Amino acid sequence: MQGDLVLVERFPGIDDYRRLRSEAGLSPKSAEAATRGLANTLFGVSVLDGDRSIGMGRIIGDGGCFFVVVDIAVQPDYQGRGLGKRIMAALDAWLRANAPVSANVSLFADGKARELYAKYGFVQAGPVSVGMHYTVKG
Repeated sequence: MQGDLVLVERFPGIDDYRRLRSEAGLSPKSAEAATRGLANTLFGVSVLDGDRSIGMGRIIGDGGCFFVVVDIAVQPDYQGRGLGKRIMAALDAWLRANAPVSANVSLFADGKARELYAKYGFVQAGPVSVGMHYTVKG
């Protein structure tokens, strides 16, 4: 089920985005939320198997002071092949080339993913700062 896997500097469309989030076990996003959110991507990548998106990652933020790495996802049957590392390497390279000195780059790490992110210089913010969030309910 693996042809030539190619990383491209573009983010998946709304349908692929929603599918990949769901398949990778990330929280689902409505079509409206995805439409609004994806339009605000500063930089994103997709991993393609032929013409099918099987992985993704993107950066959002204000372009100066704050950048957030989000939506790192790989379709389950492609996990464990280093694709998360390829995605993170591309996002990290873009940040190092484009984020100004003093910019803050953050992310939320689920489970063992923190081990991958630590390789790119991410450290836990606590106890001084803690990540906080809420999800808008309908």
